[in-house]
Amino acid sequence: MPELPEVQSVVNYFKPLLSEEKIHKITSPNGYEKVFDTHSFLNINIVTKSLRINDVFRKGKYIVLELSKGYLCIHLRMTGQLQMDIREADSLKHCSFAIFFESGKSVYFRDYRKFGRLYYYKDLDILNDKLGVEPLSDKFDYDYLLGRVKGSNGMIKPFLLNQKHIAGLGNIYIDECLWLSKIHPKKIASRISKPKIRVLSDAIPKILTQAIEFNGTTIINFSYGNQVTGDFKQFLNVFGKQGEACPRCKTILKKIFVSQRGTHYCPKCQKV
Repeated sequence: MPELPEVQSVVNYFKPLLSEEKIHKITSPNGYEKVFDTHSFLNINIVTKSLRINDVFRKGKYIVLELSKGYLCIHLRMTGQLQMDIREADSLKHCSFAIFFESGKSVYFRDYRKFGRLYYYKDLDILNDKLGVEPLSDKFDYDYLLGRVKGSNGMIKPFLLNQKHIAGLGNIYIDECLWLSKIHPKKIASRISKPKIRVLSDAIPKILTQAIEFNGTTIINFSYGNQVTGDFKQFLNVFGKQGEACPRCKTILKKIFVSQRGTHYCPKCQKV
């Protein structure tokens, strides 16, 4: 699933292309109307007709189109891709929605697995209520993270996956951050030492920022725009590298499952 760096990369690409555009209509090329989560296909056209896109930004893993009245929010989920056009003859059957603008521009949402969703909200209260602090904001620091983990008796990886604590983190970058901080993914969050929490609080924004610089990580099929892919895979230290030598100590990296998520770590550097 695309995580914060991938979603931010999509936002960075589309913001200059869509700002100030007025919505003409939203279509359903493959007829999969479950993609319209908050409104029916008919109603979402009624509420968004002729609205202007004032801004495009990210909130957690959501792409947010701020309209002249309300917000369109897109969640890519597993395989969602935003494109400016459709090239292949059979692509429309994988296209859950398309937005056409008065200028003639269009945006298509391709989604092979059909898990992606489009929402319309009058305000962002719903997202604000279920998402925690943004890890690239001034609100995220050592004190915030320490205060949160103090009250957690669960393992650190599920803690970090919980979007109510930190918005936007996911499987790839959690593994990378924990490796950099020498923290075992199954370590009880409240039992992690303060020095390691400090390292982790620095590692999270550091790795996310680096990943954004390379448009995120393409593992299987993440792309956007004109087939832009993420190049951060070359800088991954542990994710997907089970059976290889740890870049730090040369111990063979392992893969386990934590909260049903494939989890990569070094058994020597990251001890429970």
